[in-house]
Amino acid sequence: MPVTKVLTAGIGEANLRDIDVYRSRGGYAQWQRAVRDLQPADVLAAAEKSGLRGRGGAGFPTGRKWSFLPADKALRYLVCNCDEAEPGTFKDHMLIEEAPHLVLEGILLGSYGIACHHAFIYIRGEFKRGYEIFSAALEQARAAGLVGKNVLGSGFDIEVTPHRGAGAYICGEETGLLNSLEGKRGEPRLKPPFPAIAGLYGAPTVVNNVESLAYLVPILERGPEWFAAAGTERSKGYKIVSISGHVQKPGNYEIALGTTSRELIEIAGGLRPGRTLMAVQPGGGSSACIFEEHLDWPYDYESLAKAGSMLGSGAFVVFDDTTDFVKCAHNMIRFFAHESCGQCTPCREGGHWIEAVLERLVASKGVEGDYEMLLRVAGGITGLNLCALGDSIEPFLKSVLLRFPEQFKARVMKAAAHV
Repeated sequence: MPVTKVLTAGIGEANLRDIDVYRSRGGYAQWQRAVRDLQPADVLAAAEKSGLRGRGGAGFPTGRKWSFLPADKALRYLVCNCDEAEPGTFKDHMLIEEAPHLVLEGILLGSYGIACHHAFIYIRGEFKRGYEIFSAALEQARAAGLVGKNVLGSGFDIEVTPHRGAGAYICGEETGLLNSLEGKRGEPRLKPPFPAIAGLYGAPTVVNNVESLAYLVPILERGPEWFAAAGTERSKGYKIVSISGHVQKPGNYEIALGTTSRELIEIAGGLRPGRTLMAVQPGGGSSACIFEEHLDWPYDYESLAKAGSMLGSGAFVVFDDTTDFVKCAHNMIRFFAHESCGQCTPCREGGHWIEAVLERLVASKGVEGDYEMLLRVAGGITGLNLCALGDSIEPFLKSVLLRFPEQFKARVMKAAAHV
């Protein structure tokens, strides 16, 4: 099976939370090499040459994102996004709990690459254990002279501050995260200006996902060409995929991008005995479903977009023929409606309104025209909000409305029978 352990190497085998164990396996060697032998521009060039794209959902090229920082501003920040609240995603959670030093080394390398002297990691409020494990790893690194003033005698100063969120999905959006980090209400900002120009405390800021930053360590160790050689022409490198749902061995699996969705299902043990595949949600709760006809397509950014979905955060949820898609749609919309910050009317009002319609369908109390109305209205919310949360309401709902209309219409007919 096409499973490749890069970031996941050693997890479950060694106590990577201990700095001595991590260093015995080559840990912090790239951080030491960077501050002693490399210039920030060298790290930036490695990120660009590797083809690394953001692993948090947007898939934006990491090196290009860094290059947007204005050259004339000395004060700048790096923020590691570990809010990870996308339904079905649990890779970053694993990394900060099982490999905190790898995450920290990635943060340090990213900070050096953008010439930043203060980095933050924003950790989802529910990840209390992960916060404690990462904080302990940070103190170990500080005691070893890897963080703080004059790191390893190089003259480079770097401080890292862990910060716990308060449990709001909206703070996974980078500008909502920055507002929260500043102590403000977690609401997305109007863009432009983008964070690279005016981010945390008004200073130029880069926000990167945990997985994105962690990959900087093996990229510097093995070379950007090694990373770029894996994957596809435009979707390069490796990816941790969180596979869940109706598979026999759910979990986090690291693969080269371009592996097929069918192979991902097989990697996770296949479907339960006697069951038939109905759909796959390939990129977390915000993504539309793909179906049997898409399973042999490459699992990469471009192919999933062509299929009408997205790779997103890499949450791969499998649905078999026992699935009630009316209940699934209601559960998903209820989540997004609840997590809306309320700033934008289409998201705030539309989400709760669609939730109410689906709630009566779940109870088999639908009325004539509910199906057609949901199909029409779901697309009327997209593109009218400050951030992507409002746009997340439509994809899954519309994909299952179109694929499984009989499940939704049957709830209307039952209601009519009760009259």
